[in-house]
Amino acid sequence: MTDLVSSESRPDLRRSLADGRSLRSSLLTLGAWAVALLAAVPLFSVLYMLVVKGGARLSTALFTELPPAGFEMGGGFGNAILGTVVMVAIASVLSIPLGILAATYLADLGPERRLASAARFLAKVLTGFPSILAGVFIYAAVVLLMGSYSAIAGGIGLAVLMLPTVILTAEESMKMVPRRMKDAAIGMGCTRSQVIWKVVLPTGLPGILTGVILAVARVAGESAPLLFTALFSSYWMETLHEPTASLSILIFNFSSMPFDNQIELAWAASLVLVLIVLVFNLLSRLIGRAKV
Repeated sequence: MTDLVSSESRPDLRRSLADGRSLRSSLLTLGAWAVALLAAVPLFSVLYMLVVKGGARLSTALFTELPPAGFEMGGGFGNAILGTVVMVAIASVLSIPLGILAATYLADLGPERRLASAARFLAKVLTGFPSILAGVFIYAAVVLLMGSYSAIAGGIGLAVLMLPTVILTAEESMKMVPRRMKDAAIGMGCTRSQVIWKVVLPTGLPGILTGVILAVARVAGESAPLLFTALFSSYWMETLHEPTASLSILIFNFSSMPFDNQIELAWAASLVLVLIVLVFNLLSRLIGRAKV
């Protein structure tokens, strides 16, 4: 008898579509899935076209040969891959240390100061800064001063775009370090610099690396700033002080040519560039999960 009463007094937790809230939740869930699938259609359409048209031209020659001239057949874009890697590396060397230092100040050294508020605001503004304006700025500040387009100017232009992403993601990662860990380190006699170096940075490292990889993935496909800084070259790069090829500019140049060979190379270069960006994004997701 007691079991019967207790079973009757228990609330019915089974989901019923007759309930208004349950029906509304189901409809909203279906709507969210429909919108997500609709948004994925253009993405998968582009990926399908890249795989079909660009994958047909993939070969080892693409990574070892130079771009062909107008009526030539074959060729590749090995110099463009090399130039892209070099300029992204220059941008990383410039933006990552500076971005982490700035994030350290914003998160721990002076988070409430006016300078920190101004720097944080400017970093957020720079995240939406048009990339072509960054190229124009570096053209006026570096290219005209050096007297030539170069990989150095291209790397500086990409660093301007990387910097705000590194700063903001690193700051948020450092803020998520538990306060009790910092207090414990201070209680053990650590100085402020030791707390940052031994506690804050190691603990926030997964989030910092995630932001760095996302910043690298963003600038790897940029073309507008490179038009004004690195320009393009059909030859292998010998020094950092000369015009340098990149995948994004090669795609821009070849896609507008009236030659089938160059258009096919543009499709193949697009596929390679998308795969590079995809790898960086997957790495960021994996590193981001490591901090959980």
